Amino acid sequence: MKARKVTMPGLAQMKAAGDRITMLTAYDASFARLVDAAGVDCVLVGDSLGNVIRGLDSTLGVTVDDMVYHVEAVRRGLERALLIADLPFLAYHDRATALHSAGRLMRAGAEMVKLEGGAAMVPQVSALVEQGIPVCAHLGLTPQHVHQLGGYRVQGREEAAARRLREDAGALQAAGAGLLVLECVPAGLAASVAEALRIPVIGIGAGVEVDGQVLVLYDVLGISPPPRPRFVKDFMTGRDSIAAALSAYVEAVRQGDFPAAEHGY
Repeated sequence: MKARKVTMPGLAQMKAAGDRITMLTAYDASFARLVDAAGVDCVLVGDSLGNVIRGLDSTLGVTVDDMVYHVEAVRRGLERALLIADLPFLAYHDRATALHSAGRLMRAGAEMVKLEGGAAMVPQVSALVEQGIPVCAHLGLTPQHVHQLGGYRVQGREEAAARRLREDAGALQAAGAGLLVLECVPAGLAASVAEALRIPVIGIGAGVEVDGQVLVLYDVLGISPPPRPRFVKDFMTGRDSIAAALSAYVEAVRQGDFPAAEHGY
């Protein structure tokens, strides 16, 4: 029997039911097919392709053209999972640019777009949602702001920063965002945000008490070179196939076994 297609309302129902959401990145049709077959709920074509595909030291060199190419490839490998695509650096700095960039990604096959930033992104989120484009917001460590942040550092440790993150999350939800990714924030802060919001909150280095988890595919498969972030786990260790590693990741997230305490902050 063909598995039921994952949708935005379906993700909201999963949060309401307490069912953890699984997400992985993918960048081509072959890996997308394997990820989909493993039962992953959401596939993210991340601008992390700049790092893991092109060998860049940041995501800043990724363009909309790059994203369109990879979204089209991943789309061909999926049947069940919801396909999310990153809006790359400077592709959504105002409403008109955000609409143009997101339109290209949606025509390529994306079912949701992701953007980084807090309350300053509310006009863009509203504009996209008004035109029927689902939005995933991204707070905490936002890699497109790496130079502004002074590196890849945990965010929200200080009370003022934590308060600002909570406020940003509420503002983005009110603007219409249907999903939120929290990256590299203290587990307690992430848990409080997930509890406060109606929309699902997906963590990466944000503890286990959120609504789901996302990792870069190449980290899950142990392909990424060291040093690896603290929140990464190599699921290929002790397994003899990519399919087994992906299934182990899905099971670990759904059972609440990943992330463990050592993967958080």
